[in-house]
Amino acid sequence: MPSIASLLKVKRENVRLMYIVYFAFFTSGMMSTLIGALLPFMKEEYHMSYVLSGAVISAHQIGNFCALLIAGYLPYMIGRKRSTITLSLGIVIGFLLMTLSGNPILLLIAFAFTGIGRGTLSNITNVVMSEISENKAASLNLLHASFAVGAFVAPFLAILSTSVFGVYWRISAWVLVAFELAVLLFWTRSSLSGKPKTKNRDEGTDFAKSPRFWLNTAILFFYLCSEASVIGWLVTYFNDTGRLSPALAQTTSSALWVFILIGRLACASLSVKMNKNVLLLILGFLQVVFFFMMISVQSIVLIYISLFGFGLAMSGTYPTTLSTMDKRFMSSTIATGTCIATATVGAIAMPIIVGSVAQSVGIAGGLATISLSILCMFSLMVVKYLLGRRQPVAATA
Repeated sequence: MPSIASLLKVKRENVRLMYIVYFAFFTSGMMSTLIGALLPFMKEEYHMSYVLSGAVISAHQIGNFCALLIAGYLPYMIGRKRSTITLSLGIVIGFLLMTLSGNPILLLIAFAFTGIGRGTLSNITNVVMSEISENKAASLNLLHASFAVGAFVAPFLAILSTSVFGVYWRISAWVLVAFELAVLLFWTRSSLSGKPKTKNRDEGTDFAKSPRFWLNTAILFFYLCSEASVIGWLVTYFNDTGRLSPALAQTTSSALWVFILIGRLACASLSVKMNKNVLLLILGFLQVVFFFMMISVQSIVLIYISLFGFGLAMSGTYPTTLSTMDKRFMSSTIATGTCIATATVGAIAMPIIVGSVAQSVGIAGGLATISLSILCMFSLMVVKYLLGRRQPVAATA
């Protein structure tokens, strides 16, 4: 049976780095859903309002945004290895800080630090996999599948720490810190360059003049609006509306990421067999259908069916959209960082909007506002598909 490296066409000298990248993104996935899984417990213990709950999710995304910009330029100053290790420390600092105090300002700072770590890992892992793998679409889908595995595992840590050890959610936070420390150790021993990166002419601002670059960025903007809000608010939504028991509400996050994992593995295969614009159009349409289903049905069975469909539909949107970028842009930390950072503005704004609406009309109304971003995303996918038919360009489809 062919190895993962041979399937992704990764050279032998880069195989170890490939596994480190996948493990790093696995821990990033753990952190992503652990925030949403722990939020109800933090909300209760620290007496957090819906507005503050939304604000800390947005603070996480603000840190993510800042890191994506910094991580795009810092390698040119101190090298990829030092910049990655330095900024990734934000996850360790943030999770330790949020277990120590419920002070609103400290919580905002803590969540911002976790975002800094997440943004750094998002930038470096996507860039490195694009560089070392010839099969970019499959490697990026598998990279995000590793994220999904981590995202699936994390809520069970929360369930274990709160059901077996009592309401002691801090244990799961500390486990994540241990994983992240292991990642930092692996980075120190990786083949990432320790020297300041040389800036090539193609890594300037050429991407800023590309309409297709900004169309892809806009699609990711609205996608991250919905992803950040759904992941951050999903457990709280089902818990506070009483549509699911607290235990079942915790499992919704893991269930969603199981379906995302299945979908990303499927998209990794489909992306090399069909037109990527058509694939994106299908994924966008299904997100619209299953999101409206998820917020409308009452039956537990139908809720999980909607989660299944929504997770599958979300699965390939991010990596498939990235894989349609011009190769020059995907090999540039500046272009990649600008794209993901700009898109992350949506992930910053939407959670606090959901929290503000929820504070006024209830969590059900708050979550319903996410439908606007999903509809906008789908509309842009239609535009991308139509442009692709009129002006087919293999490198930038």
